[in-house]
Amino acid sequence: MLEVREITIAQAQDGFKTGRFSAKELAAAFLDRIAKWDKAGPRINSTMALSTTALDEAAELDNYLKETGHLKGKLHGIPVLVKDQTDTKGMVTTYGSAVAKNNIPDEDAVVVTKLKEAGAVILGKTTLAEWASVWFSLNGATDYEFTKNPYNLDHDVGASSGGSSAAVAANFTILAVGEDTGGSIRVPSSFCNIVGLRPTVGLISRTGFCPLIKTQDTPGPMARTVTDCALMLDCMVSFDPKDEFTGTAATAAALGLPKGGSYAAFLQDGVDKIKRAKIGVIRQKFGPESDPYCRAVNKAVLAAIDKLQRAGTTFIDVHIDNLDHYMSYPLTYLQRSRSDINSFLATKPHLPQDMADILPATSDKPYLSTTCAIAHGPKDPRDDPTYLDRILQRDEFKRKVDCLIASLGLDALTLPDVRVPPPRFEDATTGRFMKDGQEDFPTNTFLASVIRHPAISVPAGFTEDGLPIGIEFIGLEYQEQRLLELAFGVEAILGARKVPPGLL
Repeated sequence: MLEVREITIAQAQDGFKTGRFSAKELAAAFLDRIAKWDKAGPRINSTMALSTTALDEAAELDNYLKETGHLKGKLHGIPVLVKDQTDTKGMVTTYGSAVAKNNIPDEDAVVVTKLKEAGAVILGKTTLAEWASVWFSLNGATDYEFTKNPYNLDHDVGASSGGSSAAVAANFTILAVGEDTGGSIRVPSSFCNIVGLRPTVGLISRTGFCPLIKTQDTPGPMARTVTDCALMLDCMVSFDPKDEFTGTAATAAALGLPKGGSYAAFLQDGVDKIKRAKIGVIRQKFGPESDPYCRAVNKAVLAAIDKLQRAGTTFIDVHIDNLDHYMSYPLTYLQRSRSDINSFLATKPHLPQDMADILPATSDKPYLSTTCAIAHGPKDPRDDPTYLDRILQRDEFKRKVDCLIASLGLDALTLPDVRVPPPRFEDATTGRFMKDGQEDFPTNTFLASVIRHPAISVPAGFTEDGLPIGIEFIGLEYQEQRLLELAFGVEAILGARKVPPGLL
């Protein structure tokens, strides 16, 4: 059997070109791993519907290469799994809800079309949280079965792109599509020791994605290496007239981005760039040392910072006034998510047309408290008297962060993605992350989400008991290429990516 663990895009395509193996053989090897480790054995449970045509599509790519002597595109023959928030033609797509267990879209999301045009082989779909709105991996479409963390099967993978992160980490694919509203790429990337990028909102089309907060939603690439993440981003970015937010992509193109024609064009300069970089450390969002879980994260992240500092990186502490307020109050899940999801349901007449008809106002499952509250929020966000003030304060926060970065001449901000390591499954039901009756998950990812800036999670290390920890870097709008270059340097210096033990 073909050995595919930790294989990269470059290594796979070298195999195609030299004839050592074919795209069909590569896809088959990953599907075999999924059958052995994801659907059986330890049953990681990272995948949902699998493609019945992937092997035929890979064979067509093999024929194309044989006949033309050329690869079809940047992702020729590269296996990709897609978060089940995303429409995929001919494949069951559930959006993380039992009501959509039999939903089969008749066309692909724009991102899926773009990936296929680049030569990607779509293997199937990945698990996600209920309506992409929960910090734990379980959802009604899987009868509330958790996705297991490949590094410790008693721990969760985070959400809502938890299946994508677990599948990449466990070597069930080379690449995966994630989506990030409040941290749904970066939290599971941190928990699964992979690289995940949240781009500037509008750089990638959301057409065909079930939304959560349209002003914050963005698909993004998830991979084991920064290079593969950058190459995947190349094939996801596009202007889409059906998604007006992608004026961002048109603006980026008009600005000549990415430089060199690819987000990977200058990655090799990343080691020198991180050594010369000036990074602002947001220590306000490190957890208290008195908490053993926070202490474990702090230790791993501070060790990573120390290693980078010894390599030459300059770190300075920065302070943002009223940070906790700005990272929570401007969030509008309870004000507009019902409206945004309902607008998507309106394009699916065979599904219920209102979230309030799908979920109860309250649930006996603590992890669904926010989702239920969303479902019974206002039908129009403008009916909430706080909505305008939240938007105004969101924009005020963005200006403050922009000015902080510019005035100090920073290349990026950094902090732990999450203040605790991957939680245990029982933490979803014990109320560990509830405070005064409200969900209070200790994520730091809301910072970039609220201001809608790009951010990348890179493996930082592990706790003493082997749980993965990520470190996040946040840039200004349109700075994806800069962040990827810095992340390449971080990756090279830290070398913190490790294969999950036991999944051979």
